[in-house]
Amino acid sequence: MEKEARTCLECNKSVVGRIDKKFCNDWCRNNYNNKLKVAVSAVVRNINSILRKNRKILEEVVPGVSGSAKASKQKLLQKGFDFNYYTNINKTKKGTEYFFCYEYGYLMAGNESCYIIKRKTAN
Repeated sequence: MEKEARTCLECNKSVVGRIDKKFCNDWCRNNYNNKLKVAVSAVVRNINSILRKNRKILEEVVPGVSGSAKASKQKLLQKGFDFNYYTNINKTKKGTEYFFCYEYGYLMAGNESCYIIKRKTAN
């Protein structure tokens, strides 16, 4: 019975060792797996970047450690805020929806302005 020649999935060199071995070395294994993850990682990285930017903009508007402020929707858009990205929605008992970007939330007050709050965090 002849052994079937196995080749590395990354560099196509021959693979020696266990029968289920797929790569010739750790570098090839890591490189192969990193290539598989690059597309998914790029999407997640871009979304996280948008969320961090949104949070930073809201942080600039709300003064102090905790509090609230009002800002025009136009001002937020000029700073680069993206209203399509947020981390969660908090619905109050009255049915009002606050869109949160981490600990900062905003309530759309009509089409022109936003009421922005900072949630108190537990230490």
